[in-house]
Order: sequence, then structure tokens, then C-alpha cells
Amino acid sequence: MANILIVEDEKNMQIIIADYMKKGGHTCFTADDGIDALMFLKNQPMDLLILDIMMPHLDGFSVCKLAREMGNMPIIMLTAKSSEEDKLKGYEYGADDYMTKPFSPKVLLAKVNALLRRSAPTSAGALCAGEITLHPDSHKVFLRGVEVSLTHTEYELLHFFMVNPGQIFTRDQLLNRIWGYDFDGNTRTVDVHIKNLRQKLGPAGRYIVTLIRSGYKFEVTT
Repeated sequence: MANILIVEDEKNMQIIIADYMKKGGHTCFTADDGIDALMFLKNQPMDLLILDIMMPHLDGFSVCKLAREMGNMPIIMLTAKSSEEDKLKGYEYGADDYMTKPFSPKVLLAKVNALLRRSAPTSAGALCAGEITLHPDSHKVFLRGVEVSLTHTEYELLHFFMVNPGQIFTRDQLLNRIWGYDFDGNTRTVDVHIKNLRQKLGPAGRYIVTLIRSGYKFEVTT
């Protein structure tokens, strides 16, 4: 199945998470703090990262930001903080999903499997729109021939827009399509990810059009 790195300083929690991931058929690696996690990722790429926020030496937000610079693997953050601002901060740094402690390990495994399914390569042909070329088979995106590094969720958003050009989607519809019906968050999450996606696309970010009180649509403009 997948190689998963669990970054959690509480040993009991680390063991519980690893046990459930192994029951799901995944191979697990563990790190006790953020520094160990980054050293591990430099030497061995992972398919998915489960990352606690409150850790010694280096907090999860910092690890998330640095890990995202290494690749676009899905990242699920674990937190005892349930405030909206903390979650939005995680999304700003590149997290794909959140679990608030205490949580069900079964639900965490379900989220892991859902993210892995969505990030799996497909055999579809390239999608082209204006200056953007998206390759579903490799999950790579190019802007005027130069590769753009997107997070898993940013890629999913762009792919969804490109296969549905001109259609208007509300924030709730995007939450359901991209994050799933069981997502623990609100519509501001959509705005944060689209803001990040637009910044990475540069001038082509204008293709993602905001419709006041309606939502968003993807439309190639000159």
C-alpha cells in the first residue's frame, strides 16, 4: 500500500496510529519530533505524512511548511486545538486535512485512504487550458512549460476546475467534491486553498474566477 510517516511526540498515540495504519495495509515510520521528521524526509520520500502540531524543538506548522517544499505528498495534521484560525494556518502552510484530538483512529485511517486514492496516478491524457497543462497520469502541472509545485489539495482543485470549465461551484460544493462530506471544516478552507493556488499559477490564476455570493468557476481569459 503506502509508506506513511507518523510524527507524534506522545508515544502511546504514536503506537495507536501506527497500529491502525498497519491494519489498513500501510507501512509506517515514526518520528518523535519535527527535526527528526525533516531529517527522515530528506533521506526517504513518503506517500503521506501524519503530523502533530504541538511538538518539542519544531512545531508542526514549521514542519508542514518545510515538508511541503520537499514534495506534494498529502499531509494530515493532528491538533488539540480546534480553533478555526489554527486550522486555516495549517492550510496556508500546505496541509490537506485536519484531525482534532481526541479522534477516532478508524476515521483517521479512512481519511488516509481517501487522500491516497485521490493522489494515485491515473491514465488520463493531458488537460490544457490557456497557459496551464495538467498531466493526470503523473499529477504534474506546467505553466508555460515550467513545472509548478502544488499540494495534493491544490492539484485536486485545479484538476476539478479544468474538467468542469465554465461551471459555477459554491464553496460547499467544492468542499464536498474535494474534501468529502465528512470534512471537519468550513468554507473559508476553500478560499485559503484557492488563494494559494492562484498565487502559484501567477498570471494564470485569473482563470479561477470569483463570483460574489455564488462561488467560483474556471474560465480561460486573455
